[in-house]
Amino acid sequence: MLYTSIENKKIKEIKKLNIKKYRDQSGLFLIEGQHLIEEAKKASLLQTLILEKEEKNNNDIETMYVTKEIIKYISELDNPSNILGICKKIKENEILGDKILILDEIQDPGNLGTIIRSAVAFNIDTIILGENTVDLYNSKTIRSSQGMLFHINIIRRNIKNIINQLKQENYIILGTKVTNGKNIKTIEKTKKFAIIMGNEGNGVSNDILNNCDDYLYIKMNKTCESLNVAVATSIILYELDK
Repeated sequence: MLYTSIENKKIKEIKKLNIKKYRDQSGLFLIEGQHLIEEAKKASLLQTLILEKEEKNNNDIETMYVTKEIIKYISELDNPSNILGICKKIKENEILGDKILILDEIQDPGNLGTIIRSAVAFNIDTIILGENTVDLYNSKTIRSSQGMLFHINIIRRNIKNIINQLKQENYIILGTKVTNGKNIKTIEKTKKFAIIMGNEGNGVSNDILNNCDDYLYIKMNKTCESLNVAVATSIILYELDK
């Protein structure tokens, strides 16, 4: 069947997946482009393919054929791909592994996606999103992650509560702090740790910093006051993975 009208009820329901409320209600989210489709398939989360009518399909996934107009209607991109997918949300586990990354109020979806990509690159086991961190299934987060959100354990928790749990399980809690922190290059390595990265403008909140075991920072040229949080996270994770 070829879908040709943006007034079609099913097409309108798919379009709603661009809104967080409907993603939460349905347990589904949208992806776009061949690379993300392949990554979602590897993770067995791809539910439905949406293809422009001329596209060939060698997949055994349920497939909807649509017009270019509908692709443009559903997509959030100015120049959309000719292949989209509807995915099931990733099932949340408990904390897995010894290397934990906690994100406190990260607001930019592009930053979150880049951080996820770096976390996979530098062998983080679990990412914990604070309650006020941007939605994991924001389309910009997904694109920026380059599909790496399908390859790492990601959970959403209250950070204060999770810190208490981690301490009981003998994790060292490391906060990032520009003043009175230890140079990341000199910090003593430990097997079980949780590193906390904070909001783009304000850093890690004080009430969370007060519960940390130690603090670290990245030594850099004094002319530069700060780094983008995704860049800073990547540097810190690289150093901790050495």
